Amino acid sequence: MRTVGVRRTPDRCSTAGNAKLRLGVFGGTFDPVHVGHLLLAQEAAVRLALDQTWFVPANNPPHKPGQVQTPFADRLAMVKLAVAGNPALGVSLLNADDAAPNYSADLMAMLQEQLAGRADLFFLMGMDSLRDLHTWHQPDWLVHNCELVVLNRPGVEEIWIAVEARFPGIRDRIHLVEMPGVDLSGTNIRARIDAGAPIRYLVPSAVHDYIEEHSLYVPVMGNPRP
Repeated sequence: MRTVGVRRTPDRCSTAGNAKLRLGVFGGTFDPVHVGHLLLAQEAAVRLALDQTWFVPANNPPHKPGQVQTPFADRLAMVKLAVAGNPALGVSLLNADDAAPNYSADLMAMLQEQLAGRADLFFLMGMDSLRDLHTWHQPDWLVHNCELVVLNRPGVEEIWIAVEARFPGIRDRIHLVEMPGVDLSGTNIRARIDAGAPIRYLVPSAVHDYIEEHSLYVPVMGNPRP
């Protein structure tokens, strides 16, 4: 596992024979990171022959105003634990020091500039993110300038109808990744903790232990979790 420094990319971003690196970029809050995230990264890597995938935790996610979030340091620590031992996965600190909102369009534009000619970039997202894409910063730029990789799952045709109404022809521009029968989100994992239900096997074991050790996601009186 490699960690990518703040506001810079690795000095070596090419594969053998000077071929372009096929790089997955997986941004998100990761509150907490769970096996669904890892399965998406794995399936995308196989489907699209990615050389590496960088997880990029958002320090200041702009699409969750007013929501109580776990401190960035804890979310970053859990992502590092989740990808440890897999050399194809890395953790990027590109959004670590930003007090300003961490926009995906800005992140991808910066990576395209820094890695010009050295990497083909693929932006990974879940179906829920695609559903809300129209609310993002510069969504049309993302659609027309990035290789989008989306987790597909059954029973989401109504999402596609709404998305295609806003972005005509978008389905033809997206790489769909079919996932094993796992449908997880940080929201339902936090809800299970709140209800006293187990989350073992829904998150990597090291992340499970970190959550318990630091008593994360336990509601505070007068300040409930979203």
